[in-house]
Amino acid sequence: MKLFQWPLPHPVAAALFATATASFDSQEPLFQTHAFDPAWTPLFSLHRDLVQIESVSGNEHHVGHYLCQCLRKHNWTVEKQHVDALHTAGEESGGVHSKHPRFNLLAYPGERRDTRILVSSHIDTVPPYWPYEVRPDRDIWGRGSVDAKGSVATQIVAVQELLASGELRDGDLALLFVVGEEIGGDGMRKANELGLKWETAIFGEPTELKLASGHKGNLAFTVTAKGKAGHSGYPWLGESANSMLIPALAVLDKLELPSSEKYGNSTLNIGRMEGGVAGNVIAETARAQIQVRIAAGSAEKSKKIVLDAIQKVDERLEVSFVSEGYGPVYIDSDVEGFDTVVVNYGTDIPNLKGDHKRYLYGPGSILVAHSDHEHVNATDLSQAVEGYKKLIRHALAS
Repeated sequence: MKLFQWPLPHPVAAALFATATASFDSQEPLFQTHAFDPAWTPLFSLHRDLVQIESVSGNEHHVGHYLCQCLRKHNWTVEKQHVDALHTAGEESGGVHSKHPRFNLLAYPGERRDTRILVSSHIDTVPPYWPYEVRPDRDIWGRGSVDAKGSVATQIVAVQELLASGELRDGDLALLFVVGEEIGGDGMRKANELGLKWETAIFGEPTELKLASGHKGNLAFTVTAKGKAGHSGYPWLGESANSMLIPALAVLDKLELPSSEKYGNSTLNIGRMEGGVAGNVIAETARAQIQVRIAAGSAEKSKKIVLDAIQKVDERLEVSFVSEGYGPVYIDSDVEGFDTVVVNYGTDIPNLKGDHKRYLYGPGSILVAHSDHEHVNATDLSQAVEGYKKLIRHALAS
């Protein structure tokens, strides 16, 4: 694996936008020979470059800087919006603390930052980093290849094609690439401070090229037990925090939560557990990180169910919620020519405030995201470019 160094060996400004009037015809064959070379097209070279840059939540600086250079070299106006470094809760959620500054990118091709349409995705990924790789079946592997650098690359190319064809004017559209989506959405929440409103926002996430008509809500929390340390040979001299926590987790694991016809059952995942320091020491502290995907009702309703269940087991257990959470999210899906789907994962959609129409679309499957086999097919990337163009044209005509 070749380690990332700045500047990158594949400058997107040269590969992505060869000329201001460059056009991309997705109807032409993508592959002219048996071997697939990502450098053949601006889309695949951009996607490759993005995936090659490690950008685990909290360490998004390099990929943000890369995109900033790319867009500015093509005469985009690019604003950097500072986002705070991760605090402890963010690191516990899988992020990392970096010495490099974090920032969102707002980019627009003219002088007007107040645009009708916003096209957005996130540039952070979950850990760990997996290197970029092209398989013989033209599947492109690597962390972020699906979630969500596939969306970022196809959004940029789609917008550039519309600019080249003269379909976009100053004030029509802006790009927003945010940090921190995978750890609760601190980047998108910060974007609310940009002071902008849009008629339509198109979000990029893996939807298998379908329009999402909604997604489940989210509620994340930590349960902490505090016992008394001591020698494991004399358990009566202490109190095991592990023994305090385990019964509560057993109850939560079978907890009945609200369901609905559209979103199905709410689900609860005990994602991470830790407790004690050694096998021969009575555990003084123990905790578990848990996430609920809400299928019906408000986050407050699910929160009450959780708290009541835990308090019935042991009132000494402490429960801290990562955020207020949110219930199921309605998403617009009124564009003809797309299949629709309801997804179980969360997105940044509820973190961006406003009365805009909201669309969710992108290449790849969520079923391989966050895994060691994350990958997207090259054909899906090309089709996503056309899909984003169709959504943007619909928004322009609305």
